[in-house]
Amino acid sequence: MPRLRLALAQTNPVLGDLDGNARSIIHWVRDAVAGGADLVAFGEMAISGYPIEDLALRPSFLAAAHERIERLAAELAEAGLGDVPVIVGHPDGPFEPRLFGTSNAPTAIAQNAASVLQGGRVVARYAKHHLPNYSVFDEYRIFIPGDELLVLRMNGVDVALIICEDLWRDGGPVGRVLHADAGLLVVINGSPYERDKDEVRLPLVTRRATETDTIVAYVNLVGGQDDLVFDGDSVVVDRDGAILARAPQFTEHLLFVDVDVDAEGATDTPLPPDVQRIELDVPADHAAAVAEKAPIAADIAQLPDDLEQIWNALVLALRDYVEKNRFPSVILGLSGGIDSAVCAAISADAIGADRVFGVSMPSRYSSDHSRSDADDLAERIGLHYRTEAIADLVIPFETQLGLTEIAAENLQARARGVILMGLSNQEGHLVLTTGNKSELAVGYSTIYGDSVGGFGPLKDVPKMLVWELARWRNSFAERRGEVAPIPENSISKPPSAELRPDQTDQDSLPDYDVLDAILEAYINGGLSISEIVALGFDEPTVTRITTLVDRAEWKRRQSAIGPKISRTAFGRDRRLPITYRPSAV
Repeated sequence: MPRLRLALAQTNPVLGDLDGNARSIIHWVRDAVAGGADLVAFGEMAISGYPIEDLALRPSFLAAAHERIERLAAELAEAGLGDVPVIVGHPDGPFEPRLFGTSNAPTAIAQNAASVLQGGRVVARYAKHHLPNYSVFDEYRIFIPGDELLVLRMNGVDVALIICEDLWRDGGPVGRVLHADAGLLVVINGSPYERDKDEVRLPLVTRRATETDTIVAYVNLVGGQDDLVFDGDSVVVDRDGAILARAPQFTEHLLFVDVDVDAEGATDTPLPPDVQRIELDVPADHAAAVAEKAPIAADIAQLPDDLEQIWNALVLALRDYVEKNRFPSVILGLSGGIDSAVCAAISADAIGADRVFGVSMPSRYSSDHSRSDADDLAERIGLHYRTEAIADLVIPFETQLGLTEIAAENLQARARGVILMGLSNQEGHLVLTTGNKSELAVGYSTIYGDSVGGFGPLKDVPKMLVWELARWRNSFAERRGEVAPIPENSISKPPSAELRPDQTDQDSLPDYDVLDAILEAYINGGLSISEIVALGFDEPTVTRITTLVDRAEWKRRQSAIGPKISRTAFGRDRRLPITYRPSAV
């Protein structure tokens, strides 16, 4: 039974940086070849970054990506790396709209493709068949689907190649793999992280392995891209679904694994017209070289627990947003509360405390413990810290405009927003907004006030989960003999915006455990008011909360982006009209 050494390159491309991504690919291929790889595979759109959104409609971008792939093939050969086939995902085009007669997008001029590079040229190409049009994906509108399965003949075995969504759909190219008698199925992916997604993803990979009677090698991207974060978690399973190798989450990694591939299907039997077989060049002495390789022990990474995965996702998302957009630092308001404390801890883990700037902005209603808790947080983390009181800024506006009650409360929040944006403009920081998903859902924030900022680390994190993450992060630090970054008082005290005397969040909202449960049913579950009431919640509370959610859509449209960690994040996942008057529940 022939043996192949696979190298799955779990990389973190920068979207649009074709040259930088190409240099990274060459680096990883060099390491793969040094490790004795027979085949190297990168993730979906590894040359361009993913998702490219409407760049797929820009002919100049597509032409540049196409040319860069061809030049990459030549560069690999020039570097002495041309013998080993390398699979790289990329956008391809531009094509004439509806060129293939199979697209439902009349303006589509691109394909989501993978090319096989060997000997200084592109020797084979595959186009993604199934174009997702749900959640964060919009590929049905911008890509032309492929219609052929690609099979690579190498080292006496047949290797089938597909892209991401092609694995998720029954039939199509997956159905053809069994008929093609391939011994190995390589799947290149750009699959974003979601909480508990591995409970669906890994079973799918193992099921496809048993259905197609092939070894399945699944390689995924890693890294943050705007509001998405890719977790890697590349994996190889055998025909029975047993894990042979697994890459760690949230970090670049080159995963090596030796696989013994069934060669019985590698015959010259004619294939159906929708299956293309390409014979790859193999050096004459390759079989002997393979036989001389010492077996390797493949990595099988263990998944961290749920809270650690979420924390790592938030940290990587923020780090990549800062680094890829070349911000020198971040700045955020420190109120002494739980949300700003968790955001500060995430920031320090992401880019280092020396690049985190916190500002305490007390009002005449701020409690002593709010100031002392913010001081304590800054000392624990070691971030830059300053105090800018807002009382003297607020009084002239209140006096001149005659503002009282809610208008005066919101004015305080907006004064804080002005301070943060002013320091951002002056010093170049990225402003972080610290609001959580629960507040964002019901509009419990001041537009142009505490909502200002370019990135919201907690945008998709409900309030109850914020507390869980804080306790987890402190426990993690204590297990490592480090100072817990988040003051206990920030975790245990009642949350408050402190915009009036003795204010707490529960003056306006139900307890957060109740609120989050209703929001989960309404936003993620899509349940009606009557269906939520049937779960055991009282009707007036449900009606009030769902009304607040609907009315706050205009605020969410203007909110900063933040990392998606749930099935239904605000933004790409949930797009609803602002002007909306429901006539029924």
